[in-house]
Amino acid sequence: MVLDPWQQLTVRQWLRTAKDGSWAANTWAITVPRQNGKNGGLEVVELYLMVELGLKILHTSHLLTSARKAFKRLMHFFGRSVGDPGAAFPELNAMVVEIRKTNGQEAIYLSNGGCIELGARTSGAGRGSSFDVLVVDEAQEYEADEQEALEPTISASPSGDPVIIYMGTPPRDISERGAPFVGIRDAAVLGNSELTTWLEWSAPGDVDQMTEPELRALTRDRRAVADANPALGYRVLEKTVDGERSRMSPRSFARERLNMWPTPGARGVALNAEAWKARAIEDPDEEWPAAAWAVDMNPERTQVTIASAAFADEGRMHLELAADTAYSRDGTTALVEWLWARAGRRVPVVLDSFSPARDILEVPLKKKGMKVYVLSGSEFTQACAMLRRAVEAEKTITHFDQEQLNTSVEHAMSEPVKNFPGSFKWVRTDLEVSLAPLMAITFVFFGATKFGRRSDPEKKRKRHAVVA
Repeated sequence: MVLDPWQQLTVRQWLRTAKDGSWAANTWAITVPRQNGKNGGLEVVELYLMVELGLKILHTSHLLTSARKAFKRLMHFFGRSVGDPGAAFPELNAMVVEIRKTNGQEAIYLSNGGCIELGARTSGAGRGSSFDVLVVDEAQEYEADEQEALEPTISASPSGDPVIIYMGTPPRDISERGAPFVGIRDAAVLGNSELTTWLEWSAPGDVDQMTEPELRALTRDRRAVADANPALGYRVLEKTVDGERSRMSPRSFARERLNMWPTPGARGVALNAEAWKARAIEDPDEEWPAAAWAVDMNPERTQVTIASAAFADEGRMHLELAADTAYSRDGTTALVEWLWARAGRRVPVVLDSFSPARDILEVPLKKKGMKVYVLSGSEFTQACAMLRRAVEAEKTITHFDQEQLNTSVEHAMSEPVKNFPGSFKWVRTDLEVSLAPLMAITFVFFGATKFGRRSDPEKKRKRHAVVA
């Protein structure tokens, strides 16, 4: 295979290593308009990882047809079966120990331990297996629930140096669909992730901020078309581009052919940094009884985060991260007892309806007669708006300037909720940073506001922070 210069650049950037021999980045990504040939670079990388390094790859696509196309391209190199006499590359075919052609579960296994399994993300590809590399093709369709299901497949990477590869184009709308891909790009372009290699060919400008006349003028700019299409003139013909321009709206053409993205950070920061910093206080002499508790967990259920809220003086509410520590299933009973000792039957414990913490805690807490409240999706967006207003406008909350909580707030953004104008929710800008501390204080703020009781000011608050 002879790659185009831009494809060679992609391969070189992705495969960079650090001084200790590990990958320089653990997230590799590329965005380029369709038909330019991004899959050519990926094939070279997949072949190298399998054949030379013996790594295990899980290749996922949004559509089953896309996964099958990728499988057929790889069979061109490895042959159609073990010992295929018609194989184009006998030395590669000699490494094959199994080729699985089951629809939706295609795979190639090599004698050196390398392999690739391919499938649609809705097919349960990779379930119960561990891989070194996760490929997310058609990443503009990738959703958070798919991310939560797939990323654990590389958490116990056999090589100990896992990688995720993202490939795609800008999502049509800022919504759940494509949100992880947008988050990866935002973190890379804003410089918030040092472990991401992002390659992008696109025209300048924000497709969502430009007017129709501005977009129309840009679509006619051949320099902009050339900037966004590195294969223009041989793989992507100019007459093909002219035909697309005549058939598409300027906005669609800008996304599809000019690969134009929303400005990084256009979704808005979760909480204003200066306003949040201004609400930090030293640990006071007086103590305030907890008005509510909230619990959140990461998708892998290996980390538990607990927040508390208390009514302070002068009408303020104090928010505190009480725990942010490792968790295992064996610790469920201890966690329930921990909450029982502090909340009892009167103080509400707030869980989010989509949090793994609900699955683990709701039933045992209710069995003890505790007051458990589960936030609905609409209540969560309401809670986000309430917390932002309390921090930035009303200035009615305080916190203890805790590092885990500050980091979570710093790397969070507000994302509009599709079909609900004005509503928003918190999302991460960096997948390496936990969103759970911010989520937990959002839950507990809502719970304390709605259900919390102001206690006798003479009673003292008991603090049991176990932040780790």
